[in-house]
Amino acid sequence: MTEVATRPLIDGFARRISYVRLSVTDRCDLRCAYCMPERMQFLPKAEVLTLEELHRLSMAFIERGVRKIRLTGGEPLVRRDVMTLVQRLGREIGQGLDELTLTTNGTQLAEHAGALVDAGVRRINVSLDTLDRALFARLTRRDALDNVLAGIDAADRAGLKVKINAVALKGLNEDELPTLIAWAHERGHDVTLIEIMPLGEVEEDRFDHYLPLTTVRDALEQRWTLTPSEHRTGGPARYFDVAETGGRLGLITPLTNNFCAGCNRVRVTATGQIYMCLGQNDRVDLRAALRAPDSDAALDAALTRAIRAKPERHEFRIDAPGAAPALARHMSMTGG
Repeated sequence: MTEVATRPLIDGFARRISYVRLSVTDRCDLRCAYCMPERMQFLPKAEVLTLEELHRLSMAFIERGVRKIRLTGGEPLVRRDVMTLVQRLGREIGQGLDELTLTTNGTQLAEHAGALVDAGVRRINVSLDTLDRALFARLTRRDALDNVLAGIDAADRAGLKVKINAVALKGLNEDELPTLIAWAHERGHDVTLIEIMPLGEVEEDRFDHYLPLTTVRDALEQRWTLTPSEHRTGGPARYFDVAETGGRLGLITPLTNNFCAGCNRVRVTATGQIYMCLGQNDRVDLRAALRAPDSDAALDAALTRAIRAKPERHEFRIDAPGAAPALARHMSMTGG
């Protein structure tokens, strides 16, 4: 490891970047209506980084002070042979990397939960917006709720700590959120609610289903006692202890309460584009650096250039019916 490679990644606002969300694929086996169109155009496989390139990129980040890597997609577990990457990165835990984790829709968890634990993964996020089978099928355009619940059960048996992520959707799962939270807390799972994000064109108008979490919190406090918690996971959620359920509830509020001041993370797409902010279009091509003749130096320089260009904040808004998304790219392309 060279002296240059040990320099921490610090942006122009004195924020140290220690967390990378690394997409291994833009493909997904669900088609969530608020995330992507039914006939989603996925990337040609030739444009996607190889597993070896994803590993090299991860090592470059670790050498520059990144302590946490979250594998994302799309759905990361649909990537062929992705467990070889998980296993290689797992060997870096305690060798510069503090944590390796992933976000999944849960459909493939029953197959992979044990191997994830064996590789060093200790906790995962599972995206689950409803326990109602008909609504799940409507939201995801797939009748796969049983697979997801079986995956969560398998994760429990394997010893993975599961956090449930749910997008709050007005008129859809709004009334069910207390049931979902209580169900998760009963099983020992934290829950994080997320405001819908205006990324990419979809068939439905997101304005129709935008539910501010200020409204959700007010409703929950009519039912339960929510006490602010000091718990942090390195992400943007702010947590509350729920006295009546004994569990923890996180809120991610990109629209109603900007959380950018403490941002310590960047996202890298499956094609090697680093987006310094989810809510901005500025990016740097790390794939070109990886494939350059002097790739180590090129990649180190590209990382420095990217972090220096990290903006202060995003500009998400959902304030009018029929408005265009804040950004053209879909969440599955950027990585969750």
